[in-house]
Amino acid sequence: MSAASRAPLRSTNRIHSRNRIPSRRAALMTAGAAVAALLVSACSSGGTSGGGGDTNFVMGEDGVATVKEGERAAAPDLSGKTIDGKQLDVSSYKGKIVVLNVWGSWCAPCRAEAPGFQKVYQDLKGKGVQFVGINTRDTSTANALAFDKEYGVTYPSLYDPTGKLMLRFKRGTLNPQAIPSTLVLDRDGKIAARSLAALSEEKLRGMIDPVLAEK
Repeated sequence: MSAASRAPLRSTNRIHSRNRIPSRRAALMTAGAAVAALLVSACSSGGTSGGGGDTNFVMGEDGVATVKEGERAAAPDLSGKTIDGKQLDVSSYKGKIVVLNVWGSWCAPCRAEAPGFQKVYQDLKGKGVQFVGINTRDTSTANALAFDKEYGVTYPSLYDPTGKLMLRFKRGTLNPQAIPSTLVLDRDGKIAARSLAALSEEKLRGMIDPVLAEK
């Protein structure tokens, strides 16, 4: 084969080589975007249940899991300092229904649900319902306090930056990666309902009302 006939082949190979480089870059960019989307969804969707464990939760069509009376597990010791430096022990609310909301000021779905939580709290606190937040992964209480001020949240929140309080729950109850999460404790301090995703005001009321109706 003459030099003249080989030249077009070398030129074609160089074109193909140049085309492969952008293709590889596009594939890497697509993979990176997929990872980013998964990280965002872990916060916005609430993720999935953490680990195994016999928690007796039954998942409803609305994404809220419930446990029948007589099959409920007691909540662990939840005590410590609040974001404003006070001491709080959730067991002191025994006899009331307690709504536990795990949140962080860095979490967009937490910001979205906060006004609805405060409204429901205001509506139900006179009926024996107490809300308590568990603030997690905030590096300082200043951010958490600013969050409460911005959204008018008036119920207390325990400060749990490293997730130690969450890990006290029975395996499979909470997922540390699922923020926000919400639990409803019955009047005996036992876990009656759970959501591992952000809640609308309507869904939150739907979690609380059946427990409130129990005698």
